[in-house]
Amino acid sequence: MAAIGGVRALTTPCGDRSTKAAAASKSIGADGRKLLSFSSSALSGEKIAVVSGRRFGGARERVSRIVSPKAVSDSSNSQTCLDPDASRSVLGIILGGGAGTRLYPLTKKRAKPAVPLGANYRLIDIPVSNCLNSNVSKIYVLTQFNSASLNRHLSRAYASNMGGYKNEGFVEVLAAQQSPENPNWFQGTADAVRQYLWLFEEHNVLEFLVLAGDHLYRMDYEKFIQAHRETDADITVAALPMDEKRATAFGLMKIDEEGRITEFAEKPKGEQLKSMKVDTTILGLDDERAKEMPYIASMGIYVVSKGVMLSLLRDKFPGANDFGSEIIPGATSIGMRVQAYLYDGYWEDIGTIEAFYNANLGITKKPVPDFSFYDRSSPIYTQPRYLPPSKMLDAEVTDSVIGEGCVIKNCKIHHSVVGLRSCISEGAIIEDTLLMGADYYETDADKRYLAAKGSIPVGIGKNSHIKRAIIDKNARIGDNVKIINSDNVLEAARETDGYFIKSGIVTVIKDALIPSGTII
Repeated sequence: MAAIGGVRALTTPCGDRSTKAAAASKSIGADGRKLLSFSSSALSGEKIAVVSGRRFGGARERVSRIVSPKAVSDSSNSQTCLDPDASRSVLGIILGGGAGTRLYPLTKKRAKPAVPLGANYRLIDIPVSNCLNSNVSKIYVLTQFNSASLNRHLSRAYASNMGGYKNEGFVEVLAAQQSPENPNWFQGTADAVRQYLWLFEEHNVLEFLVLAGDHLYRMDYEKFIQAHRETDADITVAALPMDEKRATAFGLMKIDEEGRITEFAEKPKGEQLKSMKVDTTILGLDDERAKEMPYIASMGIYVVSKGVMLSLLRDKFPGANDFGSEIIPGATSIGMRVQAYLYDGYWEDIGTIEAFYNANLGITKKPVPDFSFYDRSSPIYTQPRYLPPSKMLDAEVTDSVIGEGCVIKNCKIHHSVVGLRSCISEGAIIEDTLLMGADYYETDADKRYLAAKGSIPVGIGKNSHIKRAIIDKNARIGDNVKIINSDNVLEAARETDGYFIKSGIVTVIKDALIPSGTII
């Protein structure tokens, strides 16, 4: 038995079949779900973070419920031993998000999950990598807005057969489509899943793992799925401890001493917000952190048992469009077992330009970045590009991350993220900036041709100064350009001039041309 937050849970190493068999005998419920029942010796003396449940004639009878709330947390000490394992029993469904209007202009020509991240990656690489590192190898990505670049990236990055002969993994895009039964676009997260239920139903799995395509975090979904099975839950919701300042932007939950969700409130304010305070020490936080973070916010990440998903979307709530505001509270209201699973690590919902900017520059933080791409045990995957190493000629680079294939000449770069294939000319100063780089290199012949007709090559021109900005891919910044927002303008829409300002951050649009001498 492995300790979870100081409490024993039935998580023996996968190879130790005898120990596992002695501790628990499996029974098969009427719905085909594997249940666990324990011998009296296994229950003596200590709390066991597992539920025993049996079904008789389709009705569930609770035989014993001795659950430690700490068993719902994502502890690095616990081992997982899913049976059947996640590659065979779990289907990953990543929701590509809506139009991404708050991230505009980054979403002008691409879906939100296809937005570049951390010099070499795209947002979609985060949930896909988390799935692959958690042994979830059957993955669908649902999308409907500007999906061309997302489709291209996924096919290049994950097209190879990811499983063995008997267990073929895949990452496939499912775009919104019209059908005789449903002539509409996706109306929300739940509606998107509902429209493809006929396909998901064909997979012989126990659970659906529903994820968002625009979050930055690293999570072991096997522990999440194991908590779902051990607590015999219908739905398990990943939850994050939250302070009062940020809590109003999320769906908040109240839980009982078993970690079962008893109440929901979507983005509450004022007195309603205060009423959602809970004692987060029962989820394993120490007293000091529990005072700082007295709320539990939904991360928009769910494990849903297959039969439960089919029932909720088709029979119980056939008109509901959204998981967070309709399906999950609805399931709670009709008495389904909806559990909270505490995730207490770095997590960022990249919904706005400011959040996106901060998340990217967070990876330059010293001595420990907010989110690390350097974790050997759970790497972040992306498409192989076979680019040369970055070349820096007499450049001064501090507190920055440089992507692959860059050419950086005699310039200063401080506290910035420089994306792949970036070309930065002599005398340039780049501060507190995210450069997304380029999709291609221009040849010397291309540059001569551009110069002859008075145009500008892709990259940053000579003696240009860029501060607190996001420069999207393939942007052409001329010589002696100043993008420093010296007037501290908070909001401006100058699309015809090639840029926007949101939250004081200048964002230069993809493929934009900023003429030499321009001051923004």
